[in-house]
Amino acid sequence: MSLHFAFLVLEEHPYGREMLRILLENHLVPSVIIQEVSAVGDVEREKFLTRMAGQPLAPRLTQLVTGKKIPVFCVANHNDDTCKELLAADKPDVLALGGTRIIKPKILETPRRATVNAHPGLLPMLRGSASVGWALYKDLPEGATAHFIDPGIDTGDIIVKRQLPVYHHDTYESLNYRIALLSGELMAESLTLLANGEAPREPQDPNLGETFKVIPDDLLEEGKRRLSEGRYSHFAD
Repeated sequence: MSLHFAFLVLEEHPYGREMLRILLENHLVPSVIIQEVSAVGDVEREKFLTRMAGQPLAPRLTQLVTGKKIPVFCVANHNDDTCKELLAADKPDVLALGGTRIIKPKILETPRRATVNAHPGLLPMLRGSASVGWALYKDLPEGATAHFIDPGIDTGDIIVKRQLPVYHHDTYESLNYRIALLSGELMAESLTLLANGEAPREPQDPNLGETFKVIPDDLLEEGKRRLSEGRYSHFAD
């Protein structure tokens, strides 16, 4: 059974490129791709390129769609009326988020069934930004979570989550790369579940976990030292 889904992504976001590559490899082809071209997109793209420095990157979005009949549109903001009109015309069952700003309710109400996100951290313990860095600093397991979107920040019902095995040879950059891969795999798994019927829904306990902003440089460096010095508590080897 196929799934009619739209893919929203910030312009050439490396996280979104990995996700789209994995979706296409799993024969999950979006009905439309809407890229946000903005200063916010520029900042987020550079942030993730830094986090994944030295790691292999997926092809650019334009390369990924070459030869495929996937319409690609650009908007100035995923929350603007142009994006809403594009989605209204496409009438997707599901919105899949491949690295975006916080999406507002007027966009979330456009898909017939749901909006799905793949968060690069284990919910509910690590909501918000920079989950890989915060997990190292707080000495928490690394992983990713696919979840339904609600108006809160990473508070929607969980579809599937998976811990990432961390090895002694890992670096902060390799963890960010491997989490991007895991996030793409969980998005593919979630969309496949939705295509075949309904996906599981595990409500989050709002009293568990924290919602983080970007991690300060000094705390990130402490987390990196914890990893490099072998003081991280969740090594798989």
